[in-house]
Amino acid sequence: MEPILEMQHITYSYHTTEGETKALEDVSFSVSEGEFIAIVGPSGCGKSTLLSIICGILKPEKGLIKMNGKNLKQSTTNIGYMLQHDHLFEWRTVYHNVLLGLEVQHMLSAKTRKKALELLEQYGLQQFKNSRPSQLSGGMRQRVALIRTLVLEPELLLLDEPFSALDYQTRLTVGNDIGQILKHEHKTAILVTHDLSEAVSLADRVLILTPRPATISKIVDISFELENDTPMHRRNASEFKNYFNLIWEELNGYE
Repeated sequence: MEPILEMQHITYSYHTTEGETKALEDVSFSVSEGEFIAIVGPSGCGKSTLLSIICGILKPEKGLIKMNGKNLKQSTTNIGYMLQHDHLFEWRTVYHNVLLGLEVQHMLSAKTRKKALELLEQYGLQQFKNSRPSQLSGGMRQRVALIRTLVLEPELLLLDEPFSALDYQTRLTVGNDIGQILKHEHKTAILVTHDLSEAVSLADRVLILTPRPATISKIVDISFELENDTPMHRRNASEFKNYFNLIWEELNGYE
């Protein structure tokens, strides 16, 4: 089966009046359907730049990107993007915030409205559908933001540190919730994070980037022998510490 995403020898530089800053150099990897990839690396190494290239916001100077076997420009693959902040509008109810992407993409219909309500109910937010964002906790707001993305039925979901604005306890809970939601929905996802525990608890593979200009220094396959493989159960498993230390030591080599 062809991978959903192929990144082949991607290179990218930022250009300003002060000169050129190389962000990425010769980055290659692929993502299979249903796979959850986490990307970690030193601050400022180009992790978010990589997501911007995948969704077409930035164009690489060198290299090739394929989605479902087609060049990115020719691909019709639907990509969802979830950012650090939920960007919910206070003047819209929770339900109408969920519908926003459908409105923008002219996909609003009786069927998609029903799908939005089903997702709200499925993930414990149906009773808050007429609430305003300010009436929700930070974790609930992030779940609404995820549902707003999922209702568009993306084939590939990009997560740019979506839990970083939350306090630690909420971050653990929401990370566990969202990890299980994505597994239940059989979504393919790429997560950028600074949190190594988050990467190990959520991902099937962890890509470790070098300092800028970033290239991939190591790819760690993550596998847990768990009857109920959830992010929270992973954190309590014996293998967790080994994976964390392996990634930490790889990153620490660049300090």
